Amino acid sequence: MDPANERSQWLAVISGFSRFLSEELLRHPEWLPEISEIHRAFSAADYQRRLTEFAAATGADLAQFRRRELLRIAIRDALQLAPLGEITGEISHLADAILEGALAIVTKDLRARHGVPVTKGVEAAFTVLALGKLGGRELNYSSDIDLMFLYSGNGETSGPQKITNKEFFKKAANQYTSLLSAHTAAGLCYRVDLRLRPEGRLGDVVMPLAAAKEYYSKRARDWELQMLIKARVAAGDPAAGEELLAFVEPLIYSTTLDFSMIESMSATRERIGEKRARKDERNVKLTRGGIRDIEFLVQCLQRLHGAREPAVRHGGTLHALSLLLEKDLLSATECARLTEAYCFLRQLEHRLQLEDDRQTHSLPSDPLDLDRIARRMPGIDSSALEPPYQARLLQELNRHLESAQNIYDRIVHAQRPLYYSPISSVIPSLVSSGEMMGTDMANERPQVADYTSQLAELSPFLSAQIAQRPELLDDLRQVAEQPAKASAFEALAAPLNDLDALQRFYRREMFRVQSASICLPEPVFQTLDRTSALTEFLIARAYRIALGRALAHAHTHATAEKPFEDPRNEMMVAALGRLGMREFDLGSDADLLFIIPDSEAPRQRFWTRVAEHLIEILTAYTGEGALLSLDTRLRPNGREGMLVQTESKYVDYFSSQAEAWEGIAYMKARGVAGDTERATGFLRDLQRADWRRWGQSGRSKQNLFQMRLRLQREQGRATPLKAGEGGYYDADFILMYLRLKGGGMFFKSLNTPERIEIVERMGHLERGDAEFLLRATTYYRALDHAIRLVTGRAQAKLPDCGEERERIAKLMHRWTDEQPTAASLESDLSALQAQMRQLFESIFGS
Repeated sequence: MDPANERSQWLAVISGFSRFLSEELLRHPEWLPEISEIHRAFSAADYQRRLTEFAAATGADLAQFRRRELLRIAIRDALQLAPLGEITGEISHLADAILEGALAIVTKDLRARHGVPVTKGVEAAFTVLALGKLGGRELNYSSDIDLMFLYSGNGETSGPQKITNKEFFKKAANQYTSLLSAHTAAGLCYRVDLRLRPEGRLGDVVMPLAAAKEYYSKRARDWELQMLIKARVAAGDPAAGEELLAFVEPLIYSTTLDFSMIESMSATRERIGEKRARKDERNVKLTRGGIRDIEFLVQCLQRLHGAREPAVRHGGTLHALSLLLEKDLLSATECARLTEAYCFLRQLEHRLQLEDDRQTHSLPSDPLDLDRIARRMPGIDSSALEPPYQARLLQELNRHLESAQNIYDRIVHAQRPLYYSPISSVIPSLVSSGEMMGTDMANERPQVADYTSQLAELSPFLSAQIAQRPELLDDLRQVAEQPAKASAFEALAAPLNDLDALQRFYRREMFRVQSASICLPEPVFQTLDRTSALTEFLIARAYRIALGRALAHAHTHATAEKPFEDPRNEMMVAALGRLGMREFDLGSDADLLFIIPDSEAPRQRFWTRVAEHLIEILTAYTGEGALLSLDTRLRPNGREGMLVQTESKYVDYFSSQAEAWEGIAYMKARGVAGDTERATGFLRDLQRADWRRWGQSGRSKQNLFQMRLRLQREQGRATPLKAGEGGYYDADFILMYLRLKGGGMFFKSLNTPERIEIVERMGHLERGDAEFLLRATTYYRALDHAIRLVTGRAQAKLPDCGEERERIAKLMHRWTDEQPTAASLESDLSALQAQMRQLFESIFGS
């Protein structure tokens, strides 16, 4: 085929196959001509070479590279140029290359500072083990990646800033995880899950090889050994990882045909899997006969027979099925049916995830969405069918689920009577976990039952937290007593100086604040203020811990010739953006600055160490993810500027070099830790310098107008709720301009409703315009907050899922005077955005 025609075909195919990749192509049309060798699979080495070339040519981030390469894989998938196993293998090879590239970035920086970690006279090795689907080279388009980190042995580094190997590799593991899971303009690269490591959430993020061997030989539970069937080295030095896997292999596989072992593991699986499946009646992964059942069945057979038949030991589900057939451990019919079902379910899962690069396993409830998925499925010829096509998809799905369920029950449950429902009940009507828990406690704690039911109905994210940590039920009784100020959190957590205790406190209080926003309910700006107060408390307490660590280090290295005089509390930690204006929300980034008085310049290195400890504390990865996502790039000269800078450096920069957008960003600045009183005075002076440069001359109006339009062009398609025409940025820019127009007013703390009130009082807004701005910004913040509570993350566009929209609409009704429905959300938003743009143009065009 002519190359031009071939690329036109690819464009047409991807447009109908993946919404998020189609949008990426609109942003990067140059990617299509770069696609090559479409008829062969790339290895991890191929992707490593391509990553090196991509980084050298564009300097773009890992997430953007991942999306570019997924485009090629998805085209191969859509054109059916490769079977499922080859597609999942390529997605896994791509992940391996990115894991290796990310590790090189992290270790280079750490070695420059601390030197090489040494154990017994040789360089200590760091290994990244892949588990789960990545370990089996069966990764999805939008999977979590399950990782485990090892290092070869203890010792210390060779550089001038010596630290122990444990400290070095802990820094490496935390920074590595943060780099992979950081949100960028191209989205995040991978969601990293470390909960499968020894001791789970309570275990060290990285451990020495000897400790790992001791754990798996003496303390590992049965399921922990089973999950190692899929373990493999994915990045780093392979030696330590391969030594561990060789050590545990005899422990994994049983030496007898012990069906009681299978029954025990099955019971464990059902307690976990069925509890999750209740949350989603259309989940192709967790429902009976679904992906998890097939994978679990294969692993049971491998453990059962692996000691006698080593040939069946393999991490990939599809390949393991063929090996079990070869050894007559599955019949030809069983193998064929399980293979067919697994391929169908995984291909369906892929098409669900390719919509918006979301980790979903559930069929859409909207018939049109379901039809679109059906048309993309191989084996369902929509050209030969009359719409709706969903009927054929559901028919095929039920056939495969029933087939896999029958085999599962026949093999795994062979020792007990067979009681299972017909396939019509495989996808039953959802009985919410909230209703079930509420029934148990209704008589004793009716308020908790009511709150639990509300969360189960409206926030899958929060109700999942309860399922994972039932002790949170006690916190639901206290949601009406939420503290509104950082000082109240200080009183609650007065003795907290232990990092682990601080992390637990923050997560529990965050759960209470977010639950209160649903169950009471309360105005959305009140919730955002409480979330901001909690996060401010966290940063202030983490700063205290970081300062203590830096002081301990300084005293350790002090000498009689070079004594160290303790500082007081001179550093200022300031917040910008949503935290600066007290509108921080679940999943928001915290923009932080680190400033010191000029008199502290001789101790800049010490204060930099404090800032680095603070960042490490706040972003360290735990089993439940990092506490915060931080951004420190808004300092003078961005990434190129020093992390900690003096007051005079800030003043000089903003008096002569800063661009307009930097100036307006600092209009939302607020001191949150360290010397906050001095920070308030300094930020006031800094804003005056900024106003003299931009506001006093009248240059701000045109600059802000052009800046807003540029944001719309560059980000509007990807983030329509914020940057699209008439989005939240229109209101924000209106208020920033009117504040500059009013003489660059400085306020220690000011959120959006307060900003609107101030500019109206000064005569810069008509009463009707002020009322509209308040209604619109309340709507925007309520919509944003609802999306976060429903999906568990920030998302700058309306979700496509009808059930999610229904929940969002119900939450919106609680916090606003509007009465949206799932069907009207889009049109209501469009009408509001049109009115907002009209006001924006009237102010900036006058």
